[in-house]
Amino acid sequence: MNNQIERRIAVIGLGAMGGAMAATLHKAGWDVTGFDPFDAARAAAEKAGVRTTANLADVAGTPYAVLSLPAASIVETTVPQLLAPGTVAIIDTTTSEPATSKHMAELAQAHGAAFVDAPVSGGRDGAATGSLSAFVGATDEALAAAEPVLLALTGGKYSHIGGPGSGNVVKLLNNVLAAANLVSVGEALGVAKAYGIDPATAAASISGASGGSKVSANMYPNWVLSGTHDSGFSLGLMARDAALAVDVAAQIGEKPSLLAAVASQWQDALAALGPKADFTEIARAVAPSITPAGAPSTAAGAAPAPASSNATGTTAIA
Repeated sequence: MNNQIERRIAVIGLGAMGGAMAATLHKAGWDVTGFDPFDAARAAAEKAGVRTTANLADVAGTPYAVLSLPAASIVETTVPQLLAPGTVAIIDTTTSEPATSKHMAELAQAHGAAFVDAPVSGGRDGAATGSLSAFVGATDEALAAAEPVLLALTGGKYSHIGGPGSGNVVKLLNNVLAAANLVSVGEALGVAKAYGIDPATAAASISGASGGSKVSANMYPNWVLSGTHDSGFSLGLMARDAALAVDVAAQIGEKPSLLAAVASQWQDALAALGPKADFTEIARAVAPSITPAGAPSTAAGAAPAPASSNATGTTAIA
């Protein structure tokens, strides 16, 4: 990147994650234009110094683009509108589907551009500080084209998993494993509570031993046992990711029974708590005894966020 033209970038989707990534790129010296159909999302990005537009056509042909969208179907309709002369690389941070990414990579290549699936982990803090981690699926050539953006967003903390779509597969597996751990840790701490043991003490002890994890060490103490439930990632999105992971497995004839059971538990919690509940509120469903007293999520039964805006961000898993 030797001149201003090469540092032009569009960020598509200015929700919690996309907005933070746009601000990070702006602070790093990129010439950023953010797109989102919602006034509130654009206004928040503008407060961070990001120029915005409500017209996707305005950013077609921008050398680089970062996508932060709520679903693969939105990726499929967005990418063709971005590909135009001048497009170098599209980096999709959406937790998407491998078939979609393979198709988009082929489409981009036919237009002389690169497309990489790079779903991210690290939450709002990682997006705001350029310290996300990313699961990258791409050809070597596409990765080389996208690398300047990946470095800006991750500081080099990305793994090249394999070809197009492979980043999506491993990210979905990451999320369904986190979903399983959120359930199992909650159930375990519920047992500890029934024995009269402080759940926080149990979680801290387990976190220093072989059963420990980021869920027991960070998520339960910070978001569940505290009663805050403010990770910024919705229960609806985690339930979707868990179901997608099982679906992706089924597409190649795999039948992960434990993961399927976990995905079913998340669907039950989704029905009880609503899609806008924080994903850490799964504890209300699997271990209500350890959840501090208080009103359940006001989002119970609420409608999902509009599909054209990633209002809750793509992930909060560290």
